[in-house]
Amino acid sequence: MNFIFISPNFPRTYQNFCDRLHKNGANVLGIGDAPYNTLSKELKSSLTEYYFVDKLSDYAQVFKAVAFFSYKYGKIDWIESNNEFWLVQDARLRTDFNVTSGIQADRVDFIKEKSLMKRIYLDNGIPTARQHKVTDFDSAKRFTDEVSFPIIAKPDIGVGATDTYKIVDLDGLKSFFDRRIETPYVMEEFISGDICSYDAIVDSNGDPLFESMTTWPPSIMDIVEKQLDLWYFTADTVPEGLRTLGRKTVKAFGVKSRFVHLEFFRLNDPKPGLGDKGDFVALEVNMRPAGGYTTDMMNFAHSTDVYQIFADMVTEDKLIHPQKDEHSWCAYASRRDCHRYVHTHEEIMDAYGQKIVMQEEMPRMNWPQMGRYMYTAKTSSLAETWEFINFVHERADD
Repeated sequence: MNFIFISPNFPRTYQNFCDRLHKNGANVLGIGDAPYNTLSKELKSSLTEYYFVDKLSDYAQVFKAVAFFSYKYGKIDWIESNNEFWLVQDARLRTDFNVTSGIQADRVDFIKEKSLMKRIYLDNGIPTARQHKVTDFDSAKRFTDEVSFPIIAKPDIGVGATDTYKIVDLDGLKSFFDRRIETPYVMEEFISGDICSYDAIVDSNGDPLFESMTTWPPSIMDIVEKQLDLWYFTADTVPEGLRTLGRKTVKAFGVKSRFVHLEFFRLNDPKPGLGDKGDFVALEVNMRPAGGYTTDMMNFAHSTDVYQIFADMVTEDKLIHPQKDEHSWCAYASRRDCHRYVHTHEEIMDAYGQKIVMQEEMPRMNWPQMGRYMYTAKTSSLAETWEFINFVHERADD
């Protein structure tokens, strides 16, 4: 099997996918814009060959790299980056080289454009917030009259909280249009609740080989804009309501042979037409693993190896390594330079050292979203999870 992995060195944890694929007997062929001598020893040992390009965004260069591998090694079976930024290019490459194991160019819009995602949710009876595709002020005003303020405005194509706005009144709506934004936007009714992701690795029938839930802050946008401390945690089990909607969403989007990260709101209060308190409401789909170190957190929470499960899915279309039935919680808490904290690093390590599974300074490019220094701990309950997060985040400047 010839598996082309786009940008296998970034994020750093993705070298684990290459390692497990290699151990499963796949021919792992890397294409990236990092010079070969900068790759880790572990990644080099997992790659059959690596093709350096000046810019991964230059389709002609990447096309040439795939053509070279195809000529040298024969039919390409997989092309994958597992990276949101390259999903469209991955799909185009699969179509151009007749690689049928992933999303094709004519279907990629349904996983990139929030307005098209919404159509699939509605067509399949999956509860989701009402949405308006932004055109002009008058139509946006009619939408706010229907759903009431606040509303969320965000790019139709985009990831995370980048260029996302919470609009709380008519003056804010006017200010939004005064920005003369050229990018296509959508507006959605505001939903009050935590964001819970359904993370899964599904086989060629769209059936899950692995399932997990991670809970995120209600507003990543506020985390970035207000420089708040970031927390999130992976749960020990998946609630039945989320499991049911997650599986239904996978089938609705026709997802096969992928690692997916599907986002849902868990309602804090009843919402007419959507559900009762505690129910799940669809937010958006992401056809790649969750970001940051979340894949590692899944491993700690479920005593498993999601990189191996992914490799098993690719090479065997089933689990070939036994999974342990041991579950806990795994929590992430980070700190920023702009705040003073009650507890020192030494005190955190003294209190939670035996439970901390990762602690390090994050890459500089991740500081705005993820914080500068992070602690990740394996905990035994939801209560202990919050105790750990609050201990790390307790501030002296509050």
